[in-house]
Amino acid sequence: MLMGMASKAQAASNAAYTWRNVVTGGGGGFIPGIVFNTKEKDLIYARTDIGGAYRWDAATSSWIPLSDSTGWVDWNKNGVDALATDPVEPNRVYMATGTYTNDWDTNGQIMRSTNKGDTWQVTPLPFKVGGNMPGRSMGERLVIDPNKNNILFYGARSGNGLWKSTDYGATWTKVSNFPNPGTYVQDPTNSYGNDIVGLAWITFDPRTGTAGSATQTLYVGVADKENNVFRSTDGGASWTAIPGQPVGYLPHHGELSSNGDLYISYSNGVGPYDGTKGDVWKFNTGTGVWTNISPVPSSSSDNYYGYGGLAVDARNPNTVMVATMNSWWPDAILFRSKDGGATWTRIWDWDGYPSRKLRYTHDISGAPWLTLGIEPIPPTPSPKLGWMIGDLEIDPFNSDRMMYGTGATLYGTNNLTAWDTGGTVKLSVMAKGIEETAIMELLSPPSGAPLLSAMGDISGFRHDDLTTPPSKTMSVPQWSTTYGIDYAELNPGFTVRVGMADYSSDSNARSVGLSHDGGANWYKASSEPTGTKGGGTVAVAADGNSIVWSTSDVGVYYSKSGGNGWTASAGIPTGAKIASDRVNPNKFYAYSAGRFYVSTNGGATFTLTAAAGLPSSGAASLKAVPGREGDVWFAGGNDNPGPYGLWHSTDSGATFTKLANVQEADGVGFGKAAPGQSYMALYVIAKIDNVRGFFRSDDAGASWVRVNDDQHQYARVTTIAGDPRVYGRVYVGTNGRGIVYGDPAGGGGGPVNQSTISPTSASFDKKTANQADILVTMTLNGNTLSSITQGSTTLVAGTDYIVSGSTVTISKLYLANQPVGTTNLTFNFSAGTSPVLAVTVVDTTSAGSGSLKVQMYNGSTAATLNTINPRLKLVNTGTTPIALSNVKIRYYYTIDGEKGQSFFCDWSQVGGSNVTGTFVKMTTPKPDTDYYLEIGFTSGAGSLAAGQGIDIQVRFAKSDWSNYTQTGDYSFAPTGTAYSDWTKTTGYISGSLQWGLEP
Repeated sequence: MLMGMASKAQAASNAAYTWRNVVTGGGGGFIPGIVFNTKEKDLIYARTDIGGAYRWDAATSSWIPLSDSTGWVDWNKNGVDALATDPVEPNRVYMATGTYTNDWDTNGQIMRSTNKGDTWQVTPLPFKVGGNMPGRSMGERLVIDPNKNNILFYGARSGNGLWKSTDYGATWTKVSNFPNPGTYVQDPTNSYGNDIVGLAWITFDPRTGTAGSATQTLYVGVADKENNVFRSTDGGASWTAIPGQPVGYLPHHGELSSNGDLYISYSNGVGPYDGTKGDVWKFNTGTGVWTNISPVPSSSSDNYYGYGGLAVDARNPNTVMVATMNSWWPDAILFRSKDGGATWTRIWDWDGYPSRKLRYTHDISGAPWLTLGIEPIPPTPSPKLGWMIGDLEIDPFNSDRMMYGTGATLYGTNNLTAWDTGGTVKLSVMAKGIEETAIMELLSPPSGAPLLSAMGDISGFRHDDLTTPPSKTMSVPQWSTTYGIDYAELNPGFTVRVGMADYSSDSNARSVGLSHDGGANWYKASSEPTGTKGGGTVAVAADGNSIVWSTSDVGVYYSKSGGNGWTASAGIPTGAKIASDRVNPNKFYAYSAGRFYVSTNGGATFTLTAAAGLPSSGAASLKAVPGREGDVWFAGGNDNPGPYGLWHSTDSGATFTKLANVQEADGVGFGKAAPGQSYMALYVIAKIDNVRGFFRSDDAGASWVRVNDDQHQYARVTTIAGDPRVYGRVYVGTNGRGIVYGDPAGGGGGPVNQSTISPTSASFDKKTANQADILVTMTLNGNTLSSITQGSTTLVAGTDYIVSGSTVTISKLYLANQPVGTTNLTFNFSAGTSPVLAVTVVDTTSAGSGSLKVQMYNGSTAATLNTINPRLKLVNTGTTPIALSNVKIRYYYTIDGEKGQSFFCDWSQVGGSNVTGTFVKMTTPKPDTDYYLEIGFTSGAGSLAAGQGIDIQVRFAKSDWSNYTQTGDYSFAPTGTAYSDWTKTTGYISGSLQWGLEP
């Protein structure tokens, strides 16, 4: 069936927006290079492999991004293979940019700035640059003559040799007589690694020139295992290999000290992932003598890493530091010498295996997630000092400041010299402002956290606060990249994500994770499709009772048992893009190679629709509109051969209409409707009226406004999502600049000042003697309080609550009538968001009183479900430890049809295998309970210290996976989404009731 074409509406206008990063605080990607200016204090640059460059802001101790103006077409400028800051005119800075040297990328460029990177001019190069290629932490390849700063040299990849500029980088000429453009290829059999790495670094000897006259002596390191260090003594007119140089390894960095010693770090791989042997050498440029000064020489079996980052203290030329390139176990090692490499000390030493003696403390409060969800198992710490430490630098103005890049962040210290006096070096995260993650998918659910992210390399986060680093990654189950994530629109707490687990290290690993609390806690599914390696995309039914997973390898599968069993979907190709209808829980959609499919039975079977004209290749973003059954948008295609654009269906994909006013589109998302509008705001990554950008439509695509500008383009972005709770707010996932979000600036239909309340959580005891009003302080910011609601019920002003100025008093009489559990009170203001006060209601009238406390919430609050998911926290309120083997917890429920039952413990600090579950049938059943689950502990669980608590994440199901109806069950908490005291779940020590009310 042919599709219609919507007539073109008005041209897109521009809306003023303010753009910020969603804060992770730790970077989240590889930092291959850090460059200090030698003339201006605190002028520091960091380069990344896919996220552009940054400049240090000393006033805020954070980094300022310099590459956000990079557009869609010239995306490869975000790969920075080399950077140089001018030692004569510090306002000048240069970058060699280009991301890949593979045949599908375009040529690179030298970018130059005269205002420290605020704006750039570009000189195209006749070859490619590899900012994300092997050897990218070698360097620096781009250097400025310290005596005559109009002269620059650049060492190219791919056999293109050495290049020179004499006009501040505006034009370049090949140095035709440079003898060795490099021979080393990382992996000849791999299309990514089969290119010549080329020149690795260039170093001037500033002593061989005077101000205004060209420096005469230069050293060049080449990725070659035979002839790899060359010298010129005539300003680059002629070159010779230095006699006696070491062979067999590749030179990563060459640093010349002020007293004339050239230090070189070597590895047998170019990095950043490889390297298993290496050495450190010193070349005395005056005598011509080479000396192996390796902290651990390559001849030793203790050397299994090679060397990467290398620094010489400009203020103390005999002080040298070097880092292991990849000491994966137990941790990286930093070495320091005060005597030119004659002797070394390590930042940690063995102290009787598995103990280690540390010369450092490690503060990750700026990005607490850097543990990556991994518990320390001596001798391996968590977090680690790092890996892929390809660059390490000491501040030329301050011997106490050192920074080094890792595969996940940038660490540093401001008291480095404490190392030399037996003190403790204080390492901390110094990556504030750097946001380098690659985003796979973004979700902004209607409740819970404002944002969930699926990311490359570090899995992703639940972002409870956009301006505060998350405390942890999504780490149970554990994998590096989350490829797909979705939530149940009508039960947003239920969330599913898919990745690629490491089955080689854990045969019971799973590539699918589930959460019943909006991503706060996760557990792995009990099973997965046979033979899959994971990946792909996932879609969750509107009510959460069905999951459809399009794996990366074995096809499309569905589960109606919460991931406990999977069945192949029929009628749908492998690799199809999938999405769920956000209203009808039985309906799913799929796209593959220009064809559109629909399922009306929860993903069991798909049927090809008559829709035609969709693109057969290229980008594909498929999403359904919340609150509107059958309303589907598709963005995708490419311009070769086409078609390319944005399509809309209102009949569940039976037909689509292509929007004529959108030339190209690569992503689509939805946010809160504009005031006076009933249709959600539509957001697209698109080309409209010949302009690439991010656009919003408040009228279902009839008209558009561009919400970004040319200074905020972020290269080739990957995904877009509106906020369903804040009109005008849009989240954009980038490929190397993390997550950015935009809000209307000073108007444009979006709120500027948000009202807040304090506190946002409180507790209330229904026991008469303990009842008390709750006082709430409002910060109005120019708004007014319109109402307070609890679900669909509006509280009565003057009776249920009283307003006095900026204080609201919630009446204890109102609260006493609320059920035990969590009562969410929404404060609705005249503009902006509606903050929620979560009141935990308990009743201690006749509760057990002892040394235990049980807190709980239900992972899923759906009325009917096949798996009940209590989330429990056991707290020792006494003064002495409690042996957990003496503790029992009971959860009361109705079985709703007699069947065998199975118990699962997904996670606990004491180990899931140490948690037991027994099903007990009540002798005298009651309307709200005929069974209870008794949770216990083995002796292996140990004891619970006074004042401490443990989490116990459990679930149980019937043998045939038939449904329970949990509404009305005695222990069921219908509204809770976080741990709170719960007296309807009882706790016992040696059979004695310590907590709660038995039914």
